[in-house]
Amino acid sequence: MSDLTFNALDGAVRRRRTFAIISHPDAGKTTLTEKLLLFSGAIQIAGSVKARKATRHATSDWMEIEKQRGISVASSVMQMEYRDCVINLLDTPGHQDFSEDTYRVLTAVDAALMVIDAANGVEPQTRRLLQVCRARNTPILTFVNKMDREVKEPLNLMDEIERELGMTVVPFTWPVGMGKVFHGVMDLREQQMRVFSPGEDRAGKDDEILAGLDNPAYAQRFGMQYEQAQGEIELVREAAPAFDMAEFLAGRQTPMFFGSAVNNFGVREVLDALVDLAPAPGSRPALQREVQPAEPKFTGVVFKIQANMDPAHRDRIAFVRVASGHFERGMRLKVVRSGKELRPNTVVSFLSQRRELLDEAFAGDIIGIPNHGVLQLGDTLTEGESLQFTGLPFFAPEMFRMVEVADPLKTKQLKAGLQQLGEEGAIQVFRPVAGSVLMLGAVGQLQFEVVAHRLEHEYGCKARIQPCRFSIARWVTCDDADGGDKELQRFIDGNSHRMAYDAVNAPTLLVEYAPELRAIETNWPKIKFHALREHAGLVFQKRLGD
Repeated sequence: MSDLTFNALDGAVRRRRTFAIISHPDAGKTTLTEKLLLFSGAIQIAGSVKARKATRHATSDWMEIEKQRGISVASSVMQMEYRDCVINLLDTPGHQDFSEDTYRVLTAVDAALMVIDAANGVEPQTRRLLQVCRARNTPILTFVNKMDREVKEPLNLMDEIERELGMTVVPFTWPVGMGKVFHGVMDLREQQMRVFSPGEDRAGKDDEILAGLDNPAYAQRFGMQYEQAQGEIELVREAAPAFDMAEFLAGRQTPMFFGSAVNNFGVREVLDALVDLAPAPGSRPALQREVQPAEPKFTGVVFKIQANMDPAHRDRIAFVRVASGHFERGMRLKVVRSGKELRPNTVVSFLSQRRELLDEAFAGDIIGIPNHGVLQLGDTLTEGESLQFTGLPFFAPEMFRMVEVADPLKTKQLKAGLQQLGEEGAIQVFRPVAGSVLMLGAVGQLQFEVVAHRLEHEYGCKARIQPCRFSIARWVTCDDADGGDKELQRFIDGNSHRMAYDAVNAPTLLVEYAPELRAIETNWPKIKFHALREHAGLVFQKRLGD
């Protein structure tokens, strides 16, 4: 237990800001992540997210396949300090095939920064991610990127965001021109103009700042682009509501910023707004009670597991969101699911793949605990109290494949690799009750490609990914009042040819067609069929005696 006073704990919590960056693929999310790190002083030179053969890559893209394809396929965590605040920044995959990873990351943050491609506006993955944020009432800031290209009119973008996402937009900055005649942004809060100057290695300290929004010199210098922007600003001021902190914190209102992340332009305004507006860590619900961040005792939840961040050491890192209290290296922690005790001495903080040993952490911080299978997704860590945090989603997969090893001598590596990747949540792995061929379940095709690549390059076994007849999965349970364990076991025995166990031994029904599922549901009224499970199989494992 920490010996810090309540005031000291509360002060440390108030300094924290924990947020995720979300967007559709290619909106510039990972580039913006790099530039936020650059502006905070966390890195000195930003990696470039472009050519496959580039010598630099985004700091947050550490997997070999990410460097080859120029995309993010795993969430990454970075911690930095800016203006006396400790910022925990989580970069998420934009591609919809990795949406499960993103959904789980969104359970660990207190705010989100939404990146919109100014040429494409609101895109499908943005809508999906916003639904998750809205369900959790997550406050959202909006950054409209790529203003140095030919893009949609800002008023049209503003209208599209409001219409498509159901949020009121309050512009904090406004662009003067676009594309080749992009002159900069008006900062409506600070009543000044930041003049655009291209260059991706600038940190913005040398930007030209002009005082006032209606300086007579603007018209002569920036011509019709300024006159158009001035008219739009007047219109927006009359039509748009004033910024309301309560509406923002409830996820119903979003401050909007314009810029060009690749040119480091408009980034500082976003970073300042995150510090000024994003909430400090708040209370978090557990099944037993509400946990307050400034409570003296430590609690935390595992929201992500990543294997082989350091290929030389075959490590597995559990990412833990601190929910309350004061973490100190070497303290005794209880894994509530298993009852096991941990005394982690090599806990780390992150700047993506770079890591530093950590001595202490507070609510809102993301810490990494190296472990070998002791921790699972959704695990709650405490100083002894039996708590279970809720809300970590696992979705029934929509695509299935069978997997076999190309070289039978590598069977051990295949099983070890799939077990770790399944625990990590990169893919869902199913062991059939009848039969020996493992099955993979995923949201999208790209997940299978990434798993095959990682099995070959991280575990040294080439896998054959083959078609599978199943297309629907449902986790199954049975209440004690309906016969509990015996009825569930009777169901498993009676459907053994289409039953499997997942990475946490949760029994899963696999079927080919929806009518088949409906018939089984009718024939087994006492069995419950779930398209979603919320945590690391706590109920399932107790029931199965695992």
